[in-house]
Amino acid sequence: MEFIIDGRTIATDEQGFLDDPAQWSEAFARELAARSGLKLYVDHWELIWYFRDYYLECAVHPTMHQMVLDLGARHGERFRDRKEYERHLYQLFPTDPVHELCRLAGLPRPEPDT
Repeated sequence: MEFIIDGRTIATDEQGFLDDPAQWSEAFARELAARSGLKLYVDHWELIWYFRDYYLECAVHPTMHQMVLDLGARHGERFRDRKEYERHLYQLFPTDPVHELCRLAGLPRPEPDT
């Protein structure tokens, strides 16, 4: 697939993962989300930036387990229950939160869990 973002052509694979992660921008994430029928709100953006920061620091994307442990308690009393926070993540990204967040954050495709 190709996207025209701010006058530049951005290439992705068939699933929307960037061919060149250095071409990521918020505008790209918004366009990719729009093509997928997803409107990005604050919760989405916080997760996208969490994924980008985690990847830059650790050179791998966080797993669902790591994300729930790191972020669940930060969102207040309502999400102290890990399962409740995981349900919230699936409400934001119904198919596969880690996969979708990697795409939107411009990160490489996650390896399947083994």
